[in-house]
Amino acid sequence: MVTRLKTGSAGRSIALLCAALIGCAASPERPADLAPTQTKAQRKATRGAILGSMKTELDRSVKQLRFKDYEAPYFVGYRLTEIEREGVTGKFGAVVADASARDRFVYTEVRVGDYAFDNHANIDNESFRFADYEPDKRAPLGSSDDAALRGVLWLLTDDAYKRALSEYLTKKGGAVYATDEKIDVASFSKEEASSHRGPFKTMTFDRAAWSRRVARVTKAMRDAPVVLDAQMDVSAQRSTRYFVNTEGTEIVDEHVIYSIQIEAMARADDGMRLQNSRSFYAPTEAELPSDAVLDAEVAKLLTELQALRDAPTIDPYTGPAILMPEASGVLFHEAVGHRLEGERQADEEEGRTFKGRVGKVVIPDFLSVYDDPTVAIYAGTKLNGAYAYDDEGIASERVTLIEDGVLRGFLKSRTPIEDAPHSNGHGRAQGTLKPMARMANLIVEAEGDMVVPYADLKVELMAETRRQGKPYGLIIRDITGGSTNTSGYGYQAFKGEPVLIYKVDPETGVETLVRGAEIVGTPLVSINKIVGASKELGVFNGYCGAESGYVPVSASAPALLTTELELQRSQSNKERPPLLPAPWAAPSR
Repeated sequence: MVTRLKTGSAGRSIALLCAALIGCAASPERPADLAPTQTKAQRKATRGAILGSMKTELDRSVKQLRFKDYEAPYFVGYRLTEIEREGVTGKFGAVVADASARDRFVYTEVRVGDYAFDNHANIDNESFRFADYEPDKRAPLGSSDDAALRGVLWLLTDDAYKRALSEYLTKKGGAVYATDEKIDVASFSKEEASSHRGPFKTMTFDRAAWSRRVARVTKAMRDAPVVLDAQMDVSAQRSTRYFVNTEGTEIVDEHVIYSIQIEAMARADDGMRLQNSRSFYAPTEAELPSDAVLDAEVAKLLTELQALRDAPTIDPYTGPAILMPEASGVLFHEAVGHRLEGERQADEEEGRTFKGRVGKVVIPDFLSVYDDPTVAIYAGTKLNGAYAYDDEGIASERVTLIEDGVLRGFLKSRTPIEDAPHSNGHGRAQGTLKPMARMANLIVEAEGDMVVPYADLKVELMAETRRQGKPYGLIIRDITGGSTNTSGYGYQAFKGEPVLIYKVDPETGVETLVRGAEIVGTPLVSINKIVGASKELGVFNGYCGAESGYVPVSASAPALLTTELELQRSQSNKERPPLLPAPWAAPSR
Protein backbone atom coordinates (compact mmCIF):
# COMPACT_ATOMS: atom_id res chain seq x y z
CA MET A 1 0.00 0.00 0.00
CA VAL A 2 1.28 3.45 -0.88
CA THR A 3 1.04 5.95 1.94
CA ARG A 4 1.74 9.64 1.78
CA LEU A 5 2.93 12.23 4.25
CA LYS A 6 2.57 15.97 3.90
CA THR A 7 4.61 17.78 6.50
CA GLY A 8 4.56 21.27 7.87
CA SER A 9 6.89 22.89 10.36
CA ALA A 10 7.09 26.39 11.79
CA GLY A 11 6.88 28.02 8.42
CA ARG A 12 7.78 25.13 6.16
CA SER A 13 5.93 22.98 3.67
CA ILE A 14 2.31 22.49 2.65
CA ALA A 15 -0.25 20.09 4.08
CA LEU A 16 -3.61 18.81 2.90
CA LEU A 17 -6.58 20.18 4.81
CA CYS A 18 -8.54 17.62 6.76
CA ALA A 19 -11.88 19.33 6.17
CA ALA A 20 -11.51 19.27 2.42
CA LEU A 21 -10.47 15.64 2.50
CA ILE A 22 -13.45 14.60 4.57
CA GLY A 23 -15.61 16.28 1.98
CA CYS A 24 -17.23 19.18 3.79
CA ALA A 25 -19.77 21.11 1.78
CA ALA A 26 -20.84 24.70 2.24
CA SER A 27 -23.77 25.09 4.61
CA PRO A 28 -25.08 28.64 4.31
CA GLU A 29 -27.78 28.17 6.95
CA ARG A 30 -26.75 27.09 10.44
CA PRO A 31 -29.30 25.51 12.82
CA ALA A 32 -29.73 27.68 15.88
CA ASP A 33 -28.74 24.92 18.26
CA LEU A 34 -25.33 24.66 16.58
CA ALA A 35 -24.55 28.34 16.15
CA PRO A 36 -21.09 29.59 17.20
CA THR A 37 -22.81 31.64 19.93
CA GLN A 38 -24.03 28.55 21.77
CA THR A 39 -23.46 28.67 25.50
CA LYS A 40 -21.64 25.87 27.29
CA ALA A 41 -24.97 24.70 28.72
CA GLN A 42 -26.49 24.53 25.23
CA ARG A 43 -23.50 22.62 23.91
CA LYS A 44 -23.75 20.22 26.83
CA ALA A 45 -27.42 19.66 26.00
CA THR A 46 -26.50 19.04 22.35
CA ARG A 47 -23.93 16.44 23.40
CA GLY A 48 -26.46 14.71 25.61
CA ALA A 49 -29.17 14.61 22.95
CA ILE A 50 -26.90 13.19 20.25
CA LEU A 51 -25.32 10.64 22.57
CA GLY A 52 -28.78 9.65 23.83
CA SER A 53 -30.06 8.97 20.30
CA MET A 54 -26.98 6.89 19.49
CA LYS A 55 -27.30 4.82 22.67
CA THR A 56 -31.03 4.25 22.17
CA GLU A 57 -30.57 2.90 18.64
CA LEU A 58 -27.53 0.90 19.73
CA ASP A 59 -29.59 -0.76 22.48
CA ARG A 60 -32.40 -1.58 20.03
CA SER A 61 -29.94 -3.15 17.58
CA VAL A 62 -28.36 -5.29 20.31
CA LYS A 63 -31.70 -6.62 21.52
CA GLN A 64 -33.54 -7.12 18.24
CA LEU A 65 -31.21 -7.20 15.20
CA ARG A 66 -30.89 -10.77 13.99
CA PHE A 67 -31.40 -12.67 10.75
CA LYS A 68 -33.53 -15.76 11.29
CA ASP A 69 -31.37 -18.89 11.67
CA TYR A 70 -28.15 -16.85 11.58
CA GLU A 71 -25.82 -15.34 14.14
CA ALA A 72 -26.68 -12.06 15.77
CA PRO A 73 -24.02 -9.34 16.02
CA TYR A 74 -21.71 -9.73 18.99
CA PHE A 75 -20.39 -6.18 18.68
CA VAL A 76 -21.83 -2.92 17.36
CA GLY A 77 -20.13 0.47 17.46
CA TYR A 78 -21.15 3.94 16.25
CA ARG A 79 -18.84 6.88 15.62
CA LEU A 80 -20.39 10.23 14.66
CA THR A 81 -18.00 12.98 13.61
CA GLU A 82 -19.08 16.58 13.25
CA ILE A 83 -16.82 18.92 11.28
CA GLU A 84 -17.18 22.70 11.46
CA ARG A 85 -14.86 24.70 9.25
CA GLU A 86 -14.32 28.38 8.53
CA GLY A 87 -11.90 29.46 5.86
CA VAL A 88 -10.59 32.17 3.58
CA THR A 89 -8.50 31.62 0.45
CA GLY A 90 -6.84 34.29 -1.63
CA LYS A 91 -4.55 34.86 -4.59
CA PHE A 92 -3.30 37.80 -6.65
CA GLY A 93 -4.21 40.20 -3.84
CA ALA A 94 -7.86 39.24 -3.51
CA VAL A 95 -10.05 36.73 -1.69
CA VAL A 96 -11.21 33.95 -4.03
CA ALA A 97 -13.03 31.72 -1.54
CA ASP A 98 -14.82 32.57 1.67
CA ALA A 99 -16.87 29.74 3.09
CA SER A 100 -18.32 28.05 6.13
CA ALA A 101 -18.89 24.31 6.17
CA ARG A 102 -20.50 21.92 8.60
CA ASP A 103 -21.20 18.25 8.24
CA ARG A 104 -21.84 15.18 10.32
CA PHE A 105 -20.87 11.67 9.24
CA VAL A 106 -21.52 8.27 10.82
CA TYR A 107 -19.25 5.24 10.83
CA THR A 108 -21.00 2.01 11.83
CA GLU A 109 -19.14 -1.15 12.75
CA VAL A 110 -20.97 -4.48 13.10
CA ARG A 111 -19.15 -7.71 13.91
CA VAL A 112 -20.54 -11.24 13.60
CA GLY A 113 -18.96 -14.29 15.22
CA ASP A 114 -16.87 -13.68 18.33
CA TYR A 115 -13.63 -12.00 19.42
CA ALA A 116 -11.61 -15.02 18.33
CA PHE A 117 -13.01 -15.21 14.81
CA ASP A 118 -15.37 -12.77 13.12
CA ASN A 119 -16.10 -11.16 9.77
CA HIS A 120 -12.86 -9.16 10.01
CA ALA A 121 -10.68 -12.24 10.54
CA ASN A 122 -7.41 -12.37 8.62
CA ILE A 123 -8.55 -14.98 6.11
CA ASP A 124 -7.86 -14.49 2.42
CA ASN A 125 -11.37 -15.03 1.06
CA GLU A 126 -13.56 -11.97 0.69
CA SER A 127 -17.22 -11.36 0.03
CA PHE A 128 -17.82 -10.00 -3.45
CA ARG A 129 -21.47 -9.15 -2.87
CA PHE A 130 -22.42 -5.76 -4.27
CA ALA A 131 -25.61 -4.22 -2.90
CA ASP A 132 -27.76 -2.07 -5.18
CA TYR A 133 -28.33 0.40 -2.35
CA GLU A 134 -25.95 2.00 0.10
CA PRO A 135 -27.38 4.16 2.90
CA ASP A 136 -26.30 7.77 3.19
CA LYS A 137 -23.69 8.24 5.92
CA ARG A 138 -24.52 11.88 6.56
CA ALA A 139 -26.27 12.65 9.85
CA PRO A 140 -28.75 15.48 10.60
CA LEU A 141 -27.23 18.73 11.81
CA GLY A 142 -29.67 19.51 14.61
CA SER A 143 -29.56 18.21 18.16
CA SER A 144 -33.31 17.67 18.54
CA ASP A 145 -33.71 15.40 15.49
CA ASP A 146 -33.83 12.13 17.43
CA ALA A 147 -35.89 10.26 14.84
CA ALA A 148 -33.78 11.54 11.95
CA LEU A 149 -30.48 10.54 13.56
CA ARG A 150 -31.81 7.17 14.64
CA GLY A 151 -33.11 6.64 11.11
CA VAL A 152 -29.62 7.09 9.69
CA LEU A 153 -28.19 4.71 12.29
CA TRP A 154 -30.97 2.19 11.63
CA LEU A 155 -30.27 1.93 7.90
CA LEU A 156 -26.49 1.91 8.31
CA THR A 157 -26.64 -0.77 11.01
CA ASP A 158 -28.92 -2.97 8.93
CA ASP A 159 -26.63 -2.68 5.92
CA ALA A 160 -23.50 -3.27 8.00
CA TYR A 161 -25.03 -6.35 9.66
CA LYS A 162 -25.97 -7.95 6.36
CA ARG A 163 -22.53 -7.30 4.94
CA ALA A 164 -20.85 -8.56 8.09
CA LEU A 165 -22.90 -11.76 8.07
CA SER A 166 -22.13 -12.38 4.40
CA GLU A 167 -18.41 -11.76 4.96
CA TYR A 168 -18.38 -13.91 8.09
CA LEU A 169 -19.88 -16.93 6.32
CA THR A 170 -17.55 -16.50 3.35
CA LYS A 171 -14.48 -16.21 5.56
CA LYS A 172 -15.61 -19.10 7.74
CA GLY A 173 -15.61 -21.24 4.62
CA GLY A 174 -12.23 -19.87 3.60
CA ALA A 175 -10.75 -20.84 6.95
CA VAL A 176 -10.52 -24.46 5.84
CA TYR A 177 -7.60 -23.38 3.64
CA ALA A 178 -5.90 -21.16 6.22
CA THR A 179 -3.00 -22.22 8.41
CA ASP A 180 -3.46 -22.61 12.15
CA GLU A 181 -1.12 -19.65 12.63
CA LYS A 182 -3.62 -17.32 10.98
CA ILE A 183 -6.68 -18.72 12.75
CA ASP A 184 -4.99 -18.63 16.18
CA VAL A 185 -4.66 -14.83 16.07
CA ALA A 186 -7.92 -13.33 17.31
CA SER A 187 -10.00 -11.09 15.09
CA PHE A 188 -10.76 -8.42 17.69
CA SER A 189 -9.20 -7.49 21.02
CA LYS A 190 -11.14 -7.55 24.27
CA GLU A 191 -10.78 -4.18 25.96
CA GLU A 192 -12.20 -2.50 29.05
CA ALA A 193 -15.01 -0.02 28.47
CA SER A 194 -14.06 3.68 28.58
CA SER A 195 -16.07 6.75 29.50
CA HIS A 196 -14.75 10.19 28.60
CA ARG A 197 -16.18 13.68 28.16
CA GLY A 198 -13.58 15.99 26.74
CA PRO A 199 -13.60 19.74 27.41
CA PHE A 200 -15.52 22.11 25.19
CA LYS A 201 -13.24 23.77 22.64
CA THR A 202 -13.90 27.29 21.39
CA MET A 203 -13.42 28.07 17.72
CA THR A 204 -13.24 31.72 16.69
CA PHE A 205 -12.47 33.11 13.27
CA ASP A 206 -12.02 36.81 12.51
CA ARG A 207 -13.08 36.59 8.89
CA ALA A 208 -12.66 40.28 8.11
CA ALA A 209 -9.15 40.42 9.57
CA TRP A 210 -8.03 37.26 7.81
CA SER A 211 -9.50 38.45 4.51
CA ARG A 212 -7.38 41.60 4.76
CA ARG A 213 -4.26 39.58 5.61
CA VAL A 214 -4.83 37.13 2.78
CA ALA A 215 -5.26 39.98 0.30
CA ARG A 216 -2.15 41.77 1.57
CA VAL A 217 0.10 38.70 1.60
CA THR A 218 -0.98 37.40 -1.79
CA LYS A 219 -0.51 40.87 -3.31
CA ALA A 220 3.07 40.88 -2.01
CA MET A 221 3.65 37.49 -3.62
CA ARG A 222 1.94 38.62 -6.82
CA ASP A 223 4.27 41.59 -7.13
CA ALA A 224 7.40 39.43 -6.82
CA PRO A 225 8.83 39.01 -10.36
CA VAL A 226 9.74 35.34 -9.72
CA VAL A 227 6.17 34.25 -8.90
CA LEU A 228 4.00 32.66 -11.56
CA ASP A 229 1.17 31.71 -9.22
CA ALA A 230 0.60 31.90 -5.47
CA GLN A 231 -2.10 31.17 -2.93
CA MET A 232 -2.81 31.57 0.78
CA ASP A 233 -5.38 29.56 2.69
CA VAL A 234 -6.42 30.19 6.29
CA SER A 235 -8.78 27.79 8.03
CA ALA A 236 -10.23 26.95 11.42
CA GLN A 237 -11.68 23.51 12.04
CA ARG A 238 -13.46 21.99 15.01
CA SER A 239 -14.07 18.24 15.04
CA THR A 240 -16.53 16.86 17.58
CA ARG A 241 -16.52 13.09 17.94
CA TYR A 242 -19.19 10.88 19.53
CA PHE A 243 -18.44 7.20 20.06
CA VAL A 244 -20.52 4.41 21.65
CA ASN A 245 -20.34 0.63 21.46
CA THR A 246 -21.98 -2.44 22.91
CA GLU A 247 -19.14 -2.94 25.40
CA GLY A 248 -20.25 0.20 27.21
CA THR A 249 -17.71 2.70 25.90
CA GLU A 250 -18.91 6.30 25.59
CA ILE A 251 -16.58 9.01 24.27
CA VAL A 252 -17.31 12.63 23.42
CA ASP A 253 -14.46 14.98 22.65
CA GLU A 254 -13.50 17.96 20.54
CA HIS A 255 -10.40 18.95 18.64
CA VAL A 256 -9.69 22.40 17.17
CA ILE A 257 -6.93 23.16 14.72
CA TYR A 258 -6.08 26.34 12.83
CA SER A 259 -3.83 26.37 9.80
CA ILE A 260 -2.22 28.77 7.38
CA GLN A 261 -0.98 27.38 4.09
CA ILE A 262 1.07 29.63 1.79
CA GLU A 263 2.41 28.38 -1.53
CA ALA A 264 4.11 30.03 -4.47
CA MET A 265 5.09 28.63 -7.86
CA ALA A 266 7.64 29.67 -10.46
CA ARG A 267 9.16 28.25 -13.64
CA ALA A 268 12.86 27.97 -14.30
CA ASP A 269 14.23 28.98 -17.69
CA ASP A 270 14.25 25.31 -18.70
CA GLY A 271 10.50 25.06 -17.97
CA MET A 272 10.74 23.11 -14.71
CA ARG A 273 7.93 23.91 -12.30
CA LEU A 274 9.22 25.02 -8.89
CA GLN A 275 7.25 25.35 -5.68
CA ASN A 276 7.98 26.65 -2.23
CA SER A 277 5.65 26.89 0.73
CA ARG A 278 5.06 27.60 4.39
CA SER A 279 2.64 25.93 6.80
CA PHE A 280 1.58 27.01 10.28
CA TYR A 281 -0.64 25.14 12.73
CA ALA A 282 -2.04 26.20 16.10
CA PRO A 283 -4.73 25.09 18.55
CA THR A 284 -6.08 28.65 18.92
CA GLU A 285 -6.45 31.63 16.62
CA ALA A 286 -4.29 33.77 18.91
CA GLU A 287 -1.35 31.38 18.50
CA LEU A 288 -1.19 31.75 14.73
CA PRO A 289 1.75 33.89 13.55
CA SER A 290 1.56 37.67 13.63
CA ASP A 291 1.70 39.87 10.56
CA ALA A 292 5.39 40.50 11.19
CA VAL A 293 6.16 36.77 11.26
CA LEU A 294 4.06 36.11 8.17
CA ASP A 295 5.78 38.91 6.26
CA ALA A 296 9.23 37.64 7.24
CA GLU A 297 8.42 34.06 6.25
CA VAL A 298 6.92 35.10 2.92
CA ALA A 299 10.02 37.17 2.19
CA LYS A 300 12.18 34.09 2.88
CA LEU A 301 9.90 31.95 0.74
CA LEU A 302 10.26 34.32 -2.22
CA THR A 303 14.03 34.59 -1.78
CA GLU A 304 14.33 30.79 -1.78
CA LEU A 305 12.06 30.52 -4.83
CA GLN A 306 14.22 32.98 -6.77
CA ALA A 307 17.33 31.07 -5.73
CA LEU A 308 15.73 27.81 -6.90
CA ARG A 309 14.87 29.39 -10.23
CA ASP A 310 18.50 30.39 -10.70
CA ALA A 311 19.92 27.11 -9.37
CA PRO A 312 21.37 24.41 -11.65
CA THR A 313 19.81 20.94 -11.80
CA ILE A 314 21.58 18.07 -10.14
CA ASP A 315 22.33 14.70 -11.73
CA PRO A 316 21.37 11.43 -10.02
CA TYR A 317 23.61 10.99 -6.99
CA THR A 318 24.64 8.45 -4.37
CA GLY A 319 26.80 9.60 -1.50
CA PRO A 320 26.96 11.07 2.01
CA ALA A 321 24.37 13.58 3.12
CA ILE A 322 22.83 15.37 6.07
CA LEU A 323 19.08 15.31 6.35
CA MET A 324 17.84 18.25 8.38
CA PRO A 325 15.06 17.50 10.91
CA GLU A 326 12.19 17.94 8.41
CA ALA A 327 13.75 15.41 6.03
CA SER A 328 14.79 13.10 8.91
CA GLY A 329 11.21 13.02 10.15
CA VAL A 330 9.90 12.14 6.69
CA LEU A 331 12.53 9.41 6.36
CA PHE A 332 11.52 7.73 9.62
CA HIS A 333 7.81 8.28 9.03
CA GLU A 334 7.92 6.63 5.62
CA ALA A 335 10.72 4.09 5.94
CA VAL A 336 10.04 2.93 9.51
CA GLY A 337 6.78 4.22 10.99
CA HIS A 338 4.34 2.83 8.44
CA ARG A 339 6.07 -0.55 8.55
CA LEU A 340 5.46 -0.71 12.31
CA GLU A 341 1.67 -0.32 12.00
CA GLY A 342 0.01 -3.43 13.40
CA GLU A 343 -2.30 -4.47 10.58
CA ARG A 344 0.64 -4.62 8.18
CA GLN A 345 2.19 -7.43 10.24
CA ALA A 346 -0.81 -9.72 9.66
CA ASP A 347 -1.60 -8.92 6.03
CA GLU A 348 0.14 -11.30 3.64
CA GLU A 349 -0.17 -8.75 0.85
CA GLU A 350 2.16 -6.49 2.84
CA GLY A 351 5.94 -6.66 2.75
CA ARG A 352 6.04 -7.10 6.57
CA THR A 353 9.54 -5.69 6.84
CA PHE A 354 9.70 -6.02 10.63
CA LYS A 355 7.53 -9.10 11.27
CA GLY A 356 9.22 -11.54 13.64
CA ARG A 357 12.03 -9.12 14.50
CA VAL A 358 10.97 -7.97 17.97
CA GLY A 359 14.04 -8.08 20.21
CA LYS A 360 16.44 -7.77 17.30
CA VAL A 361 18.55 -4.82 16.16
CA VAL A 362 16.88 -3.11 13.20
CA ILE A 363 18.49 0.36 13.12
CA PRO A 364 21.74 1.89 14.47
CA ASP A 365 21.98 1.42 18.24
CA PHE A 366 22.29 5.12 19.08
CA LEU A 367 18.74 5.75 17.80
CA SER A 368 15.40 5.17 19.52
CA VAL A 369 11.88 5.73 18.18
CA TYR A 370 8.59 6.04 20.03
CA ASP A 371 5.11 7.36 19.31
CA ASP A 372 3.27 9.30 22.00
CA PRO A 373 -0.18 10.81 21.36
CA THR A 374 -0.42 11.77 25.05
CA VAL A 375 2.13 14.55 24.52
CA ALA A 376 0.56 17.87 23.49
CA ILE A 377 3.77 19.95 23.56
CA TYR A 378 7.28 18.81 22.67
CA ALA A 379 10.36 21.04 22.67
CA GLY A 380 8.08 24.04 23.08
CA THR A 381 5.90 23.26 20.05
CA LYS A 382 2.20 22.26 20.06
CA LEU A 383 1.74 18.89 18.35
CA ASN A 384 -0.94 18.04 15.77
CA GLY A 385 -0.98 14.35 16.62
CA ALA A 386 -2.05 14.60 20.27
CA TYR A 387 -5.29 12.95 21.42
CA ALA A 388 -6.68 11.32 24.58
CA TYR A 389 -8.68 8.46 22.99
CA ASP A 390 -8.35 6.89 19.57
CA ASP A 391 -11.17 6.27 17.07
CA GLU A 392 -11.99 2.91 18.66
CA GLY A 393 -12.50 4.43 22.11
CA ILE A 394 -9.16 3.24 23.51
CA ALA A 395 -7.02 5.51 25.68
CA SER A 396 -3.87 6.65 23.90
CA GLU A 397 -0.49 5.39 25.09
CA ARG A 398 3.16 6.10 24.59
CA VAL A 399 4.55 3.18 22.58
CA THR A 400 8.26 2.41 22.50
CA LEU A 401 8.83 1.13 18.98
CA ILE A 402 12.62 0.93 18.85
CA GLU A 403 14.94 1.25 21.85
CA ASP A 404 18.68 1.65 21.30
CA GLY A 405 18.25 0.19 17.83
CA VAL A 406 16.26 -2.85 19.04
CA LEU A 407 12.68 -3.40 17.88
CA ARG A 408 10.35 -3.46 20.90
CA GLY A 409 6.82 -3.30 19.53
CA PHE A 410 4.24 -2.08 17.06
CA LEU A 411 1.49 0.50 16.82
CA LYS A 412 -1.80 -1.31 17.42
CA SER A 413 -5.50 -0.83 16.96
CA ARG A 414 -8.04 -3.40 18.18
CA THR A 415 -6.96 -5.75 15.41
CA PRO A 416 -4.65 -8.20 17.22
CA ILE A 417 -1.38 -9.38 15.77
CA GLU A 418 0.79 -12.31 16.74
CA ASP A 419 1.97 -12.03 20.38
CA ALA A 420 0.19 -8.67 20.74
CA PRO A 421 -3.50 -9.25 21.59
CA HIS A 422 -4.41 -5.74 22.80
CA SER A 423 -4.64 -2.21 21.42
CA ASN A 424 -2.27 0.53 22.51
CA GLY A 425 -4.59 3.36 21.50
CA HIS A 426 -3.44 3.96 17.92
CA GLY A 427 -6.58 2.99 15.99
CA ARG A 428 -7.21 6.08 13.86
CA ALA A 429 -9.45 6.98 10.94
CA GLN A 430 -10.87 9.88 8.98
CA GLY A 431 -14.58 10.40 8.50
CA THR A 432 -16.42 7.15 7.80
CA LEU A 433 -13.39 4.91 7.28
CA LYS A 434 -12.51 1.89 9.43
CA PRO A 435 -9.75 2.59 11.99
CA MET A 436 -6.35 0.97 11.70
CA ALA A 437 -3.08 1.41 13.58
CA ARG A 438 -1.52 4.74 12.63
CA MET A 439 1.22 7.08 13.82
CA ALA A 440 0.40 10.14 15.94
CA ASN A 441 3.45 11.92 17.42
CA LEU A 442 6.50 10.05 16.13
CA ILE A 443 9.66 11.00 18.02
CA VAL A 444 13.20 10.01 17.04
CA GLU A 445 15.86 10.38 19.72
CA ALA A 446 19.64 9.96 19.48
CA GLU A 447 22.08 9.36 22.33
CA GLY A 448 25.79 8.73 22.81
CA ASP A 449 29.01 9.78 21.12
CA MET A 450 27.33 9.90 17.71
CA VAL A 451 25.33 12.97 18.79
CA VAL A 452 27.14 16.28 18.19
CA PRO A 453 26.29 19.95 17.57
CA TYR A 454 25.13 20.57 13.99
CA ALA A 455 28.34 22.45 13.10
CA ASP A 456 30.36 19.34 13.98
CA LEU A 457 27.96 17.15 12.04
CA LYS A 458 28.70 19.18 8.92
CA VAL A 459 32.44 18.71 9.52
CA GLU A 460 31.79 14.96 9.68
CA LEU A 461 29.88 15.17 6.40
CA MET A 462 32.82 16.83 4.70
CA ALA A 463 35.23 14.20 6.08
CA GLU A 464 33.00 11.34 4.93
CA THR A 465 32.71 12.90 1.48
CA ARG A 466 36.49 13.09 1.20
CA ARG A 467 36.86 9.52 2.47
CA GLN A 468 34.53 8.25 -0.25
CA GLY A 469 36.25 10.35 -2.90
CA LYS A 470 32.99 12.09 -3.82
CA PRO A 471 33.06 15.53 -5.45
CA TYR A 472 30.48 16.84 -2.99
CA GLY A 473 28.16 15.88 -0.14
CA LEU A 474 24.56 16.95 0.28
CA ILE A 475 22.41 18.78 2.80
CA ILE A 476 18.64 18.36 2.49
CA ARG A 477 17.29 21.45 4.25
CA ASP A 478 13.58 21.32 3.42
CA ILE A 479 11.14 18.73 2.14
CA THR A 480 7.46 18.91 1.17
CA GLY A 481 6.56 15.33 2.07
CA GLY A 482 7.04 11.76 1.01
CA SER A 483 5.44 8.46 0.11
CA THR A 484 6.14 4.78 0.57
CA ASN A 485 5.08 1.43 -0.81
CA THR A 486 4.59 -1.26 1.85
CA SER A 487 2.92 -3.86 -0.37
CA GLY A 488 4.57 -7.25 -0.77
CA TYR A 489 3.72 -7.12 -4.47
CA GLY A 490 5.81 -4.01 -5.03
CA TYR A 491 9.29 -2.82 -4.20
CA GLN A 492 9.88 -2.00 -0.52
CA ALA A 493 10.86 1.58 -1.16
CA PHE A 494 10.13 5.16 -0.14
CA LYS A 495 10.45 8.54 -1.79
CA GLY A 496 11.00 12.04 -0.41
CA GLU A 497 10.30 15.29 -2.22
CA PRO A 498 12.97 17.81 -1.18
CA VAL A 499 12.68 21.51 -1.92
CA LEU A 500 16.06 22.84 -0.81
CA ILE A 501 19.04 20.62 -1.72
CA TYR A 502 22.57 21.94 -1.21
CA LYS A 503 25.80 20.51 -2.60
CA VAL A 504 28.60 20.83 -0.02
CA ASP A 505 32.21 21.24 -1.08
CA PRO A 506 34.21 18.67 0.94
CA GLU A 507 37.20 21.01 1.29
CA THR A 508 35.67 24.41 1.96
CA GLY A 509 32.15 23.57 3.19
CA VAL A 510 30.65 26.03 0.70
CA GLU A 511 27.00 25.20 0.01
CA THR A 512 25.46 25.49 -3.47
CA LEU A 513 21.71 25.25 -4.02
CA VAL A 514 20.56 22.76 -6.70
CA ARG A 515 17.18 21.51 -7.88
CA GLY A 516 15.39 18.77 -9.79
CA ALA A 517 15.85 15.64 -7.66
CA GLU A 518 13.94 13.28 -5.35
CA ILE A 519 15.19 11.10 -2.50
CA VAL A 520 14.68 7.36 -3.09
CA GLY A 521 15.72 4.28 -1.19
CA THR A 522 14.84 1.01 0.48
CA PRO A 523 13.95 1.14 4.19
CA LEU A 524 16.45 -1.10 5.95
CA VAL A 525 19.43 -0.11 3.82
CA SER A 526 18.72 3.61 4.10
CA ILE A 527 18.16 3.69 7.86
CA ASN A 528 21.23 1.61 8.62
CA LYS A 529 23.49 4.02 6.72
CA ILE A 530 22.93 6.64 9.44
CA VAL A 531 26.14 7.32 11.39
CA GLY A 532 25.51 10.57 13.27
CA ALA A 533 22.93 12.97 14.63
CA SER A 534 22.74 16.58 15.77
CA LYS A 535 21.90 17.72 19.27
CA GLU A 536 19.44 20.18 17.77
CA LEU A 537 15.89 18.91 17.14
CA GLY A 538 13.15 19.90 14.72
CA VAL A 539 9.44 19.61 15.52
CA PHE A 540 6.92 19.85 12.73
CA ASN A 541 3.27 19.09 12.01
CA GLY A 542 1.27 17.80 9.08
CA TYR A 543 -1.23 15.23 7.82
CA CYS A 544 -0.64 11.62 6.80
CA GLY A 545 -2.76 9.67 4.36
CA ALA A 546 -3.16 5.89 4.28
CA GLU A 547 -5.94 3.27 4.08
CA SER A 548 -7.93 4.82 6.95
CA GLY A 549 -7.73 8.32 5.47
CA TYR A 550 -5.87 11.48 6.40
CA VAL A 551 -5.08 12.03 10.07
CA PRO A 552 -3.13 14.82 11.80
CA VAL A 553 0.41 13.82 12.77
CA SER A 554 3.55 15.32 14.24
CA ALA A 555 7.18 14.31 14.23
CA SER A 556 10.38 15.28 15.96
CA ALA A 557 13.87 14.29 14.89
CA PRO A 558 17.45 15.56 14.91
CA ALA A 559 19.46 16.22 11.77
CA LEU A 560 20.97 12.92 10.64
CA LEU A 561 24.21 12.12 8.81
CA THR A 562 24.04 9.18 6.41
CA THR A 563 26.95 7.67 4.51
CA GLU A 564 24.73 7.03 1.50
CA LEU A 565 21.72 8.85 0.13
CA GLU A 566 20.33 8.32 -3.34
CA LEU A 567 18.78 11.01 -5.50
CA GLN A 568 16.91 10.46 -8.74
CA ARG A 569 15.66 13.04 -11.22
CA SER A 570 12.30 14.44 -10.15
CA GLN A 571 9.30 13.60 -12.28
CA SER A 572 8.46 17.12 -13.39
CA ASN A 573 6.99 18.16 -16.71
CA LYS A 574 8.63 21.12 -18.35
CA GLU A 575 6.36 23.71 -19.92
CA ARG A 576 6.61 27.14 -21.41
CA PRO A 577 5.71 30.08 -19.15
CA PRO A 578 2.69 32.28 -20.08
CA LEU A 579 3.15 34.07 -23.40
CA LEU A 580 2.14 37.47 -22.02
CA PRO A 581 3.46 39.17 -18.90
CA ALA A 582 1.18 39.39 -15.88
CA PRO A 583 -1.36 42.25 -16.14
CA TRP A 584 0.20 44.08 -13.17
CA ALA A 585 3.66 43.76 -14.76
CA ALA A 586 2.64 44.79 -18.28
CA PRO A 587 3.52 48.34 -19.41
CA SER A 588 0.57 50.74 -19.39
CA ARG A 589 -0.75 51.99 -22.73
